Amino acid sequence: MPFHQRKTLTQFLIEERRRFPDARGDFNALILDVATACKQIARGVAFGALGGMHGSADGAINVQGETQQKLDVLSNQAFIRVSEWGGSLAGMASEEMEQPYQIPAPYPRGKYLLVFDPLDGSSNIDVNVSVGSIFSILRAPEGTGEGGRDVTDTDFLQAGREQVAAGYALYGPTTMLVLTVGNGVHGFTLDPNLYDFMLTHPDMRVPEETQEFAINASNSRFWEPPIRQYVSECLAGKSGSRGKDFNMRWIASMVAEAHRILMRGGVFMYPRDTKDLTKPGRLRLLYEANPIGFIMEQAGGRASTGREPILDVQPTSLHQRIGVVFGSRSEVERIERYHHELPGAELPNPLFNERSLFRLSA
Repeated sequence: MPFHQRKTLTQFLIEERRRFPDARGDFNALILDVATACKQIARGVAFGALGGMHGSADGAINVQGETQQKLDVLSNQAFIRVSEWGGSLAGMASEEMEQPYQIPAPYPRGKYLLVFDPLDGSSNIDVNVSVGSIFSILRAPEGTGEGGRDVTDTDFLQAGREQVAAGYALYGPTTMLVLTVGNGVHGFTLDPNLYDFMLTHPDMRVPEETQEFAINASNSRFWEPPIRQYVSECLAGKSGSRGKDFNMRWIASMVAEAHRILMRGGVFMYPRDTKDLTKPGRLRLLYEANPIGFIMEQAGGRASTGREPILDVQPTSLHQRIGVVFGSRSEVERIERYHHELPGAELPNPLFNERSLFRLSA
């Protein structure tokens, strides 16, 4: 598409708003605030060591028990400072904060909640691998917002299908913002000259057929039988029951994994396992699994726990963890079928015998 025919993010949002004559401008304003935060983070990531942004933040530990990187702190502050003053939000919640963030008294409160992972994959920063930000927008319950009470954890505990918008920014060779407002998925590339997001990938769709899967194979000894079965079939290649060869990918950056799958198909698995029985999964439901799940389903893919759709799960806590499988619909449905058919049985398979790289522990 010629440059002069490309829409800016602002133009795109105005056109979307026209479909709803009664809509106010605060929703669009909130998304543009989020986009501004992502631009600020992109600049910090791009400068890297030149800006003194590499390394941990003086040994700081976040609520997840993870070491905070300097860019984790910068990114969290960018989301807060850009979004708190505009009057669109009743409150915010972040991976980096134990409690919800209250909109300061001098600022008006609005009717939305913003939930975000300010910098996903931050452990990759020092090795220059793509990282990103993930966000979700929910409606605030009655009684919050203008003249209302402070928000509580419970206000954010909404199933993924209640999201009104979700998206992510990917800070890679180019900076991209991928967004859904419930009408498909659209990708915007940051123009480094205008410093504006331009629509470059309208109506993104997850390819139905795939020959790629992503999983951390070092955890194979902790996997449940359905995941072992699926991975073994992929590894068996053309000689196995699937009749085709698969490639395995693992970036350790959920945003990068999701973007690859949106662009060329595949399936991502970070399933529930037995490594730590106190955690029913590794990824966080509200600000990782739900927004990515919303994007996948809006793009024709599927997102699941392995047992049920991610978007149907009722959250029980702000930082709840969950097992996640998403990507090309047919592959995710196959994994779900294995969970329902083979919930507890060990499966005989030649790839998991005594010679297998994924041999079961005695």
